Amino acid sequence: MRREALLGVFCYYFYSVNGLAIVTSNERKCDDSSQNNSKSYTAPIQVSKNYEPNWTSLETRPLPDWFDKAKIGVFIHWGVYSVPSFSSEWFWMLWKGNPSPNPSAQKKILKYMSDNYKPDFSYQDFATQFTADLFDPVEWASLIEASGAKYVVFTSKHHDGYAMWPSNYSYSWNSVDVGPHRDINAQLAKAIHEHTKMRFGLYYSLYEWFHPLYLIDKSKNFTTQAFVDYKIVPEMKELVNRYKPEIIWSDGEWEASSKYWKAEEFLAWLYNESPVRETVVVNDRWGQETLCKHGGYFTCADRFIPGKLLGRKWENALTIDKGSWGYSRLSPIINYLTTQQLIDIIVQTVAFGGNVLINVGPTKSGKISPIYQERLIDVGKWLKVNGEAIYESSPWNACQNDINHPHIWYTTKNDGKELYIIFLRWPKTGFLYLSCLEKTDDSENTMLGLPDVKIKGILTDEGIYKIILPNKELIETDWGWTIKMSIKLKDG
Repeated sequence: MRREALLGVFCYYFYSVNGLAIVTSNERKCDDSSQNNSKSYTAPIQVSKNYEPNWTSLETRPLPDWFDKAKIGVFIHWGVYSVPSFSSEWFWMLWKGNPSPNPSAQKKILKYMSDNYKPDFSYQDFATQFTADLFDPVEWASLIEASGAKYVVFTSKHHDGYAMWPSNYSYSWNSVDVGPHRDINAQLAKAIHEHTKMRFGLYYSLYEWFHPLYLIDKSKNFTTQAFVDYKIVPEMKELVNRYKPEIIWSDGEWEASSKYWKAEEFLAWLYNESPVRETVVVNDRWGQETLCKHGGYFTCADRFIPGKLLGRKWENALTIDKGSWGYSRLSPIINYLTTQQLIDIIVQTVAFGGNVLINVGPTKSGKISPIYQERLIDVGKWLKVNGEAIYESSPWNACQNDINHPHIWYTTKNDGKELYIIFLRWPKTGFLYLSCLEKTDDSENTMLGLPDVKIKGILTDEGIYKIILPNKELIETDWGWTIKMSIKLKDG
């Protein structure tokens, strides 16, 4: 039997003998319009409503409105894969997968391991080197808050199955039993709650590459559910009851259906009985048929931007290091998104009604590297000036991206009475030409960050609104600027 399976087999027998992971009968019972703006898919939750364990009923639950208002979140990928920090967070599967999903990467990893480690060194051996000795959760919380983020999503368990808390269903393969000997989930959640106003959420991978129960279920074409009954459902409930995350960011769903994962039963329990039932939001990764179709808000794909308005709230999850979600020592500077690229993505995403979830990957010691810090702090500086056009905004139904200028985007507030024009490149002429609006005589134009400077504009004979921009040297931030208008909108 391969070494990767030994731990899981031991866990299975340990749970069975001690009754730790048996799912009781009670637990089983606990089970688009293209032109809509955000107000059509968010609302205060009706807690008294009972949601049935089926998609038809579950999707009548409105998305808690805090999520749409928040707009910006930070994602954190951190775990045993941060120790080798070679290739990506998929290191174990790339190395030991049969077949590997990337044979070229596997070849490089095999050489790296042969050159640097003894022949019988296993992935589990990396866990002892996952020290987190420089991990300061308050420092993380302060940095993330400085980025302007309103919520945090932390990887509680990735596809390797290593739990970042003392899970009762991951014996000796968690951050308290092996590695840093710390409950990382608890320490980060406490720092977020006590030192910031941000919301705390958890990423959770449904599948685990080498868990023997999962491999048995898979070998039987998912007609059995031992892995789900003895591991996944009870562990997810433990996670929710213990840490009360307001986001459940599910992943690793794609090999089996939502029926196999018992996703509908779990979400019914989450919405009806869990301690976060009033405020929790979930994504769409609950089975191979659910992506971009069922769940809470849509993610559809990593780095998803639909290029149009959707009738459903969505999120663009992206990573600053384009080549890896976890920390990678191999990444060259060109792999990292620039601040300008990040701001461009944020503005485009919000203009189309989405949220942005920006990922960083800390080192094995728990430090967030300077390049990640710089990017997050830059985004925070920009949002400090321009955040009025981002937070709690709605898409402008009439026009999201200017017809003639790809670097000009629009958002609105107050039922369209306030329009924000965000331009991401300063025109050399000093004039901004807008093709999507009309102007009333009694409206006012201002630039965010320059409240005392009145911005002049005229409607040209061609129907293009021309804005005379102020001196660029007066503006504190770079990367993008915002004109705020009160105007009479065209019928859109």
